[in-house]
Amino acid sequence: MKILVCVSQVPDTTTKITFTPDNKSLNTAGVQFIINPYDELGITKALELNEQTGGGTVTVITVGGADTEPNIRKALAMGADDAVRIDAEPTDAFFVAQQIANYASSQNFDIIFTGRESIDYNGGQVGGMVAELLNIPHVNVITAITVNGNTGTVERDIDGGREVVEVTTPFLVSAQKDLCEPRIPNMRGIMTARTKPLQVIAANGADKRTEVAQFQAPAPKAGVKFIDPTNMDELVSLLHNEAKVL
Repeated sequence: MKILVCVSQVPDTTTKITFTPDNKSLNTAGVQFIINPYDELGITKALELNEQTGGGTVTVITVGGADTEPNIRKALAMGADDAVRIDAEPTDAFFVAQQIANYASSQNFDIIFTGRESIDYNGGQVGGMVAELLNIPHVNVITAITVNGNTGTVERDIDGGREVVEVTTPFLVSAQKDLCEPRIPNMRGIMTARTKPLQVIAANGADKRTEVAQFQAPAPKAGVKFIDPTNMDELVSLLHNEAKVL
């Protein structure tokens, strides 16, 4: 089985986010970057599937500059066989999707994994776009997957229950929590990752279709007022006159 996992680099979840003076981009000074957590689930599940089905290859791909390579090597240390870095700034979801689709179109992957979304922009667009550009089925936010031959059985949560979908390869799925526990690289994996292939290719054939006009930080938290639980009149008055929600 031949699997491609799409990986993005995001600020660490503990990062205090600030923006450049023009408010058009993230201020990266002092920011620690990590593999998007949902993408780590995709890597892990891809490795598990190949182990369960008796072998295959797992390739990771990212769109980004040379600064992403430490995290690409982490993906290789987790167990991926090789990696591809498309040398371009990932400033637009369609541009990223087009670059991934351009590469994948000639590689005959059986399954493509993405994360449900990146935890920085929370767009959740790239997976669906890649599937559409490749004209393959797409199942979003999956919580379980098994593969038998060229048929995948996929589960995902829906309002009021769980949906089970059967899909034929090639197909794309996006990972979310509960799919698996992310694999932690061991020392052997870290050592072998240094020698695994990492191919760098130029971007090809797509222009970004959106651009950031401005980022704006949320307003500072306001003070909290405590109301005696027996004083309902005061509570109603504050909700009506100050909060304007009644």
